[in-house]
Amino acid sequence: MALAININDLLNKQKIESNRIEFKKGWNPSSIYHSVCAFANDFDDLGGGYIVVGVDTDDVTGVAIRPVEGIPIEKIDGILQDMVGYNNKISPYYMPRTSVEEVDGKSVLVIWCPAGINRPYSVPENVTAKSNTKEYFYVRSGTSSIIAKGEVLDELRELASRVPFDERGNPDIKIEDISTLLLREYLVKVGSKLANELYTKPLESILEQMDLYVGPKENRMLRNVAAMMFCEDPSKFFKRTQVEVVYFPEGRLNNPNNLYEGPVIKGSITQIIDRTLEYLNRMLVMQTVIKPKDSSRSQKFFTYPYQALEESVTNSLYHRDYREWEPVVITVEPQGITIQNVGGPDRSISAADISRCEILVSKRYRNRRLGEYLKELDLTEGRSTGIPTIQNVLENNGSPRATIVTDEERTFFRITIPCHEAAGNIIADIAHKDDSLRASKRGTRKSGLQTAPESGLKSGLKSGLKSGLKILEQIQNKPQSTLIEIAKQTGYSRSWVAETMKRLQEEGVIKRVGSDRSGYWVIVNKDEQ
Repeated sequence: MALAININDLLNKQKIESNRIEFKKGWNPSSIYHSVCAFANDFDDLGGGYIVVGVDTDDVTGVAIRPVEGIPIEKIDGILQDMVGYNNKISPYYMPRTSVEEVDGKSVLVIWCPAGINRPYSVPENVTAKSNTKEYFYVRSGTSSIIAKGEVLDELRELASRVPFDERGNPDIKIEDISTLLLREYLVKVGSKLANELYTKPLESILEQMDLYVGPKENRMLRNVAAMMFCEDPSKFFKRTQVEVVYFPEGRLNNPNNLYEGPVIKGSITQIIDRTLEYLNRMLVMQTVIKPKDSSRSQKFFTYPYQALEESVTNSLYHRDYREWEPVVITVEPQGITIQNVGGPDRSISAADISRCEILVSKRYRNRRLGEYLKELDLTEGRSTGIPTIQNVLENNGSPRATIVTDEERTFFRITIPCHEAAGNIIADIAHKDDSLRASKRGTRKSGLQTAPESGLKSGLKSGLKSGLKILEQIQNKPQSTLIEIAKQTGYSRSWVAETMKRLQEEGVIKRVGSDRSGYWVIVNKDEQ
């Protein structure tokens, strides 16, 4: 059986946490099956683990020593036959996946132990003993497998009723719902040999090898995560699996009736993440260079650091509660971007930790297998590094800190990424970047300007100056407004207001009557033009 991950990523401990990988120099069944049992129990909801037999490690660093020791090829068949008997000694029955891989010209045996659906599991202390020996429940502690005792054993037994949603079988998902193109794309990206077998073996066989097709022969079912990752339209099974983008040019509190509805982004989970990030990057991530008068060095900043958006969007799809029929909603306001998903943080995370918005360490993951896939694709790192990463990149960009909000019942999770304070109101430029934006029934793109001279507006809009609408509104309401007053009322920077008004004058949309000190602005009508 081929692995669903590249062997070199395991040896280098890349994409998989080190505590989910164990190296064994030689074949030692008793010790190895303690780890098989521990990974199957998956006490920390990490997604199981891998045991690589035939690899020695450095005593200090724990890094795999290359070239590897390997296993004599003539012994491998005997080891695999012995494992059939050892698997039967695990209670309840559990069968890890195996793969023989060639590394440094030698053979190594990889034992993949995904989290079991019938945990907790126990195994004899010595699986090679002919007589019955005492059985123990094993769990992982760091990089070791230990016997579960006391409170740990009690909590392990409680896990029997807590199978993560994404790992549950779903009778509604059919083989034909799985896209071989999406599946192959994933396998190629992670460097799996299964990519070469996809068109030579039945799809059911590939999905079985990936531990996605489970259950007895008379009632085989695909896991929910199979549809999340490899179905073009997972919303068939998990309603409203999509991202919706909404713009409030004046802010949600200042004017909730003036809003634009952006695109509804759909697809597999990875497609939604990629498409959402591409859209936000194109629409909202802009770099500004300022050269201070008293310094020879220019200051550079982004409206939003891309990595902060990447972490936030990925986490919203990773931790979303797919049992709820609510989309991930991204709200864009002048002061920042808010990303909200249903399903709040685990109750093991204290309210104080959430309010500090520094690091959120969870003992239980709603979609642990989905998170494993996203980590393999380098879309998320795991290890509870998401919030610290967001705060670090915001600080390096000179932006305010992100904030998190949830409720007492932990029904939702909302993170706000602030816009750089020197960027001004960038939403005014959004309209002519995205023709798909549409005004909501509650508002209109001409909100506040319906009584302004129609000809002046049309002239400006034909020239692509949609971003000047708020300035025109301010001029209409108060013709004597100064540049500073207009900047303050519209939320734009003074330099941006000055440049935009200069363009509006050049286009003949507005003109100045009288002196700079005592004069006033006029929106030009059609006859005057």
